[in-house]
Amino acid sequence: MNFISSIFTFILLLSTAAQFPGQYTPDNFTEKDRKKAQDWVDETYRSLSEDEKLGQLFIVALYTNKGASHISFVRNLVDSEKIGGLILMQDNAEQLITLVNEFQKKSKIPLLIGMDAEWGIFQRIAAAHKFPWAITLGAIQDKNLISELSAKIAEDATRMGIHWNFAPVVDVNTNPKNPIIGNRSFGSEVDNVVASAFAYTQGLQKNGILAAIKHFPGHGDTDVDSHLDLPVVSHSKKRLESVELAPFKTLMSKGIGGVMIAHLYVPALENEKGIPASISKNIITGLLKEKYGYKGLIITDALNMGAVAKRYQPGELDALAFMAGNDIMLFSDGVKEGKRLIKEAIAKGEISQKRLEESVKKILMTKYVLGLSEYQPVNPQNIVRDLNNESHKKLSEKMYANALTALWNKKCLLPFSSEEPFYYIPLEEAPYHTFYDKLKSKSGVILKKPTEIGTIPNNSKIIIGFHKDNSTAYKPYKISSESKKILSQVIKNHKVVLTVFGSPYGLADVDLSGISSVLVAYENNDDAMNATADAILGETKIHGRLPVSVNNSLKAGAGVDIKPLKKEKK
Repeated sequence: MNFISSIFTFILLLSTAAQFPGQYTPDNFTEKDRKKAQDWVDETYRSLSEDEKLGQLFIVALYTNKGASHISFVRNLVDSEKIGGLILMQDNAEQLITLVNEFQKKSKIPLLIGMDAEWGIFQRIAAAHKFPWAITLGAIQDKNLISELSAKIAEDATRMGIHWNFAPVVDVNTNPKNPIIGNRSFGSEVDNVVASAFAYTQGLQKNGILAAIKHFPGHGDTDVDSHLDLPVVSHSKKRLESVELAPFKTLMSKGIGGVMIAHLYVPALENEKGIPASISKNIITGLLKEKYGYKGLIITDALNMGAVAKRYQPGELDALAFMAGNDIMLFSDGVKEGKRLIKEAIAKGEISQKRLEESVKKILMTKYVLGLSEYQPVNPQNIVRDLNNESHKKLSEKMYANALTALWNKKCLLPFSSEEPFYYIPLEEAPYHTFYDKLKSKSGVILKKPTEIGTIPNNSKIIIGFHKDNSTAYKPYKISSESKKILSQVIKNHKVVLTVFGSPYGLADVDLSGISSVLVAYENNDDAMNATADAILGETKIHGRLPVSVNNSLKAGAGVDIKPLKKEKK
């Protein structure tokens, strides 16, 4: 992984400066621009009442699939509580834009609009185009391609009126059983996570969309879903510094606009038992702000998640999060009560006016540099076409092609010539027809069901496809005992190319001995299947690398290059 290592070394050298830069500003931001921005921030801050200042600290969720009562509730919050922003959730893009336009028009200070769009707008808008998960991007060796992809995500976000993508995940996924990070992580190696995440943030921020690295101080080695309960990360400080915290320490020095705080209990960093990082003053103020010197926006993970919502009341949780050092409380379920409690704490001297001023001015400055001081409504017409068209499909297939990983290619089975006969056996639970149809359109492939294996002539070339459910990033990746049994039966008499359309972690307990070639495609969707079929038939090169350590035999970085049969088209 020489390319990744060189990028990582370069980033590390840059990060040795004693002082981290201030908040995110565009590359072309001049001193004159800075002064103009500061003047706007100061003037705007002076114009706000205390209640309006407190409102800036809150971002609430807006759904279009929860009915009119929910929309009325959010409308009332925008009007009465003067909230600072919205996070857009499911599912109607046109309606979301229309509502945001309405709310922006009513707001004294323009709203900061965010979305979880790690794999594009599709993460929240089903009609948009799905881009690859982070684990897939982590397999790509040319990290410039990741910037190309995130630039397209930035384009789509701008089209939706979104200013802040709560991405990328920079957790180092060292636990294969992690139920919530998994596919959302770039991998299990710090250097690859840093290089991939840096490329992703550049594609966003160079195109006017704020990034947020998450989930500080590191959610990679957990076996509990924080949406449901509080995970514990019990590593020593030494281990945390070298793995979990390492990507954050390096990336924060690059002007990345936001850091999202996880709902995790980390005993080595918080001495009070059971206190989540998201409300820990030791972790947020002591470590992130004071020790690491981070000056960008600090935002909680969603406050409705079970890890914290089970333990604290709405409003109480918001106040604790602000007192710990967060600038913004995300997905608040208790705006009014939270404002009241923060106001009381200020009156009692438990929170200083200076502390409130610091956060509000950071928020206002971010809004200014993102262009919100001159907000323009977004046109909702043709939004679905703009979020899902041929340009998205081509770019997505390019990413899957570059991620495709050949763990080995014994006997040089790959690539297949389109003239030679071979067979294809699809296994597992998910659709496979796109892959088969693409192979069939360009070769004489013969489809065989598992019950027809006995009809295949001995010593044939066979592709076996493990097609796993791609409907969400959180689906189980285990390969069934029946599929493993069929695989072991086929390899006795045939030359097999095993292709995994799913998480490489699924190979952890699969006997791969006797298999001539193993391909990992990472996902099972049309773009991944089309790209894999092209590569198998020698139309594109195969040069991805495994981004995670699966077991003692399959380590991160594994992979071999396979050249195409003829020169690739540009």
